[in-house]
Amino acid sequence: MAKTAKKSNNKIQIKLVRSLIGCSEAQCKIAKALGFTKKDQVVEHENSPVIMGMVRKISHLLEVCEG
Repeated sequence: MAKTAKKSNNKIQIKLVRSLIGCSEAQCKIAKALGFTKKDQVVEHENSPVIMGMVRKISHLLEVCEG
């Protein structure tokens, strides 16, 4: 029998605390993909390896709250 993976509904809140001005194009694209359009905006995503990888790439621009 195949094991089914547990789906955790853990959500994380991510806040953009630094401006995207002066960042590389790749960093801007990651921020846009996460849903940020302006500074001090808060978005909520499911806690998944894909999202956490994106957060690690621009961690110097973000603040992460589990909740």
